[in-house]
Parts: sequence; structure tokens; C-alpha cells
Amino acid sequence: MNPSTLTSAFSVPEHVVPLRRAVHRFLTERVEPVEHALGARSPESRELLAELQAQAKKEGLWALGHPADIGGGGMPFLDYVYVNEVQGRSDFGQYALGTWTLQDSLMLSRHAAGECRDRFLDPLVRGEVGPSFAMTEPDVASSDPTGLTTSAELVDGEWVLNGRKWFITGAGDAAFTTVLCRTEPDAPPHRAFSLIVVPTDTPGFRIVRETPVLGISSGHYELTLTDVRVPAGYLLGERGAGFAIAQERLGPGRIFHCMRWLGQAQRAFELMCDRLNGRMLKGAPLGETQLMQRHVFESWAQIQSCRLLTLDAASKIDRGHGARVEIGAIKVVGARMLHDVIDRAVQVHGAAGLTDDTPLSRMYRAARSGRIYDGPDEVHVVNVARRLLREFRNGNGWDFGA
Repeated sequence: MNPSTLTSAFSVPEHVVPLRRAVHRFLTERVEPVEHALGARSPESRELLAELQAQAKKEGLWALGHPADIGGGGMPFLDYVYVNEVQGRSDFGQYALGTWTLQDSLMLSRHAAGECRDRFLDPLVRGEVGPSFAMTEPDVASSDPTGLTTSAELVDGEWVLNGRKWFITGAGDAAFTTVLCRTEPDAPPHRAFSLIVVPTDTPGFRIVRETPVLGISSGHYELTLTDVRVPAGYLLGERGAGFAIAQERLGPGRIFHCMRWLGQAQRAFELMCDRLNGRMLKGAPLGETQLMQRHVFESWAQIQSCRLLTLDAASKIDRGHGARVEIGAIKVVGARMLHDVIDRAVQVHGAAGLTDDTPLSRMYRAARSGRIYDGPDEVHVVNVARRLLREFRNGNGWDFGA
């Protein structure tokens, strides 16, 4: 029996399989072959991306995870998780298929009102504009976001923002940046911040630089806000609700990160296995050596373990569970897994793995960032451990089978 035909509790649901296969074909046949061109970030690369996006829309593959009532594909959360796994094979997959706006679209759909909602939500879902989210600051430890200093004051019906942010993904091409800023200086730390939408063409909003990551252009930017004025209605939700909305945004977002990482890891695993079967050493495939076989074993085990952990967390969220322990754990385990699998694939490819002749070089550098963004590993390790210990102090223990 072919092992791939066996089913388990976390097998891809039958009704999702055709769409997942279509997304896989789109990635492997159209996106992956042109990654070098897409990465050039030139007028030609933008035209190429626009053509891919038009194809995705025509073929019913656009914005699959966005709710139908805001113009998306309306896939249920858990179904979309399985699709996101194969979409993640390429960094450009989410841009070609219109899903890079999902977190921001959901955030605006739930919390934006009036002019702000009308101006940005529909174009965002259609892929006509891009979003960015400004939380981290260069002089503040991201492990303690209550120390953020960017501020906003309500003056004559407008928010006036001042501060500095960095590692703001996509800000250079975004139509707006959602800024986490201190609006309630006398409130408790986690009620002191609000989220305010700032159009990037607002006077006083300035891109300082694009911040390279391990020597490559990253799409992450440093920016300053100097007496930036936006209408009072550009506040998301209530005053002081910034952390709550940000956490609502980040929780499912970490699931999506981890599933995309699994797609990246599977691609690296495929490259590694193909290399081991095709590269000859003294008349035999390189994969015949036991040291190389260990790379295959360790990678398979890490990918499968991480996949089951991630799908377990996703299923809990789908049932309305906060899954704070599970989400914190997969953020750490997923980032480690991705780094380790790609590292082994690079090793198997030898010198070629260090070049841009394969996608591994870029994948490797991007993978290292995963242990820092959306909260460094250390923060998630501590938070998970504290939650588990608290359950034991309260006499509940932890039932892994529950």
C-alpha cells in the first residue's frame, strides 16, 4: 500500500484536496520557476506579479482564506490552514494568491469603521493596495512591548502621532500602516496602547531606510512619525484596546506562519532527497552514505512532528480555544524545524547550497529571522512554561490527551 494513501486525524480533508492540489500546481509550475525575477523588485517584477495575480483571480485561487462577506474565497479557518501549507513553498506564494493581506483584512473588517473602513478594506482584499503593521521600535526590547514609546494624542478631532518604528514589513509599498502607540499614559500597561491606521502619504510619515536582513533586501523598513495627523475615526476598536486587537491578529497569524514554514521545509526536504538520489559519489548515489541518511531521518521527523503540533493548535483555535500554550510552542518548534531542515539541505548540496543556483540560500537566511519576529523564542518559551506551571499550581496538571 502506498503510505501517501493512508489517512489520519490530520489528513487533508477530501473536500480540500482538489483546491490544495490546484494551489500546489500554481506554486510549482508558475511561481517557483520565476522567483529570481520576482525577487528583483523592479518594474518588470511588479508586472510579472500582477500577471500571476490576474491568473489566480481567474482560476478561483485568489484570497482563499478571506471571509466571503468582504470579497474573499470564504474558506473555513481549518480548511485554509491545509492550503496555506502548500502556498508557503515560496515567499512569493502569498503575494501571487492575494493572501498576504489576510491578517490586516480581518483586523479592519472587525475593528475599522466609517471612512477608514471604506477607504482601505475592499482595495486590500482585491490586492490593489498593501498593508503594513508597525509595532516594534529600535530602542525598545520587543520582549516587553509595554515599553513602546511611540505616542498619539487626540487634538481637535485628530490623532497626532510621534515616534519611530522599525522592521515594518511592506511599509515601502503599503497604502497604510497600522501603528501601535501609547494613547492612555495613565492606564495599566496593557490598556495604555491603541491601534491607529496611518495612510503612508500623510505628512510627517517618513521611510528612513530599508533594513537588510543578513545581507539581503528584506522588505522591512524603519520609519519615523513626526506630528502625523489622522482623523479620530482611524482608531481601530476602542481606546486602550491595542494589545488585545494585536493579539487577536497575531494568534492565527502564527498558525499561518508555521504552516508556511512547513511548506518551505517540505520544499527543502524535496530538494535534499533529489540531490541525495541524483548526486553520485564513487559510483553510488550520495544518499547511500549513512551520514546523509541521517539528514533524511532527522528532517522527516522534525517536519512531521511540527506539522502535527501545528494542526493540533489550529484545530483548537477552530473550536474556539485560545490555545495559548500550543501557539507559543509551535512558534518556537516551527522556527527551529525550518532552520534545521534547510540547514541540512544546504549541507547536502555542498557549495551549490551556498549560491543562488538553488532557492536554499535565500530560504536559509529568511528562516533565521523566524526565531525573532512575532516574538523571540525566549519569550514564547518562558510564557509557555509559566502557563504550564500555573496549571500544576492550580491543581489541574496537564493532560496531553485531553
